[in-house]
Amino acid sequence: MAFTYTQEVKFRHCDPAGIVFYPRFFEMMNDTVEAFFAQRLDFPFSEMHRTSGIPTAQIEAQFQAPSRLGDVLDISLRCTRLGRSSLGLGYAAVCGNAPRFTAQSTIVFIDATGKSQPWTDKIRALLHMEMQGETEDGT
Repeated sequence: MAFTYTQEVKFRHCDPAGIVFYPRFFEMMNDTVEAFFAQRLDFPFSEMHRTSGIPTAQIEAQFQAPSRLGDVLDISLRCTRLGRSSLGLGYAAVCGNAPRFTAQSTIVFIDATGKSQPWTDKIRALLHMEMQGETEDGT
């Protein structure tokens, strides 16, 4: 089941022409991941980053059309691969029905020293349910 994060394009995202400066899309993707961890996994960054983290190890993006100041993007996130300490993610952003970008990334769960560590049993179970298209209430 996809998780969707809605992002209005703000002035801070844009170049002087009012078009999103492409590195800002990576910030929007991270905002989507942060919301996903807080809302779907009940593991907000404010808690996670006390003893661990999830840096991005790999990312690739394809841009279908420019986004402009005031656009509202729906950024969908899907878990695509669950490893011992890694997670593959797929993103698709649309404005209305118009595709804006797609991307794929890999994040890695690390400890406070920056060394990869296995997902906790709780988080692994929730990620597995996400990959199966289930939610905690079975829907």
